[in-house]
Amino acid sequence: MSDVVHALMFIVLFGGLFISVIAAEAYYWHKKGRPEMYSFKETITNMVMGANYKIVDGIAVALFIRVFFDWVYQFGFQYKPVHGIFSLILIFLVVDASFYLCHFMMHKVRWFWTSHVTHHSAERMNYSTALRQNFTMVFNGAWLFWWVPVALVGFDKNWVTIAIELNLAYQFFLHTETRSPLDKFGFILNTPSHHRVHHGSQPAQIDTNFGGVLIIWDKLFGTFVPEEKAGNITYGLTERQPHSLNPFFLQVHEWADMFKDFKASGYDFRVFVKGPGWKSDKVSTENNKHKPLAN
Repeated sequence: MSDVVHALMFIVLFGGLFISVIAAEAYYWHKKGRPEMYSFKETITNMVMGANYKIVDGIAVALFIRVFFDWVYQFGFQYKPVHGIFSLILIFLVVDASFYLCHFMMHKVRWFWTSHVTHHSAERMNYSTALRQNFTMVFNGAWLFWWVPVALVGFDKNWVTIAIELNLAYQFFLHTETRSPLDKFGFILNTPSHHRVHHGSQPAQIDTNFGGVLIIWDKLFGTFVPEEKAGNITYGLTERQPHSLNPFFLQVHEWADMFKDFKASGYDFRVFVKGPGWKSDKVSTENNKHKPLAN
């Protein structure tokens, strides 16, 4: 129960900050003569999805994620954070590196993409897009790539929860086309400039810049692309772009599409483990035609 309360407190405390920033950015673009940068209805939809994601996540953490963390912990190093600033740096690095792994897998495996596609379906890049999340992440197991490595190192789960939430809070500020002071530190930090590339749907932009707080993981593993080399950025999905303001539809449509493709392929299980764009050779030409989605 305390984890649910913790999640609600996170929504209240950070939610107030996020809403204030969103309102300020919307006003900024209005004064700049670019009101199209925000849609009031879409912003409300994004906020609803952010809230229900966080509530479901809090319930999941309370019911089984922290219990699973304790079970994994016994097989790891059981590191005790007794080294002051070194321990803080270590937990920060492990949490951030684990996020890179989690984020990478959500792009490369369709089963995990089902919970991440919602975030990438936004056709605008503004601070409300950061809240465009999907509660089904707790059901497809994508969170395992984030929590398990940290549990194996052996940090206290309360500190891990705080580190993860701070990591996510930082990422909120990456979703903007306004000038950001963070861009000055793009040699080491993930920045709005780097993250705009990540949200792009053009070939040079897809599957790039997976980092959370740090961009060094992308530079180490060859997935970094600077904005000046990415070309003109177009947001949204490469196919089957949903055109809906229904939060529930936006969070579950990819599940339906995935199982439809599974059936159309003659129940080819590779549909689940291949990338989001993979098509079985058993799928008919008609089924391969991808049309915009609406509900």
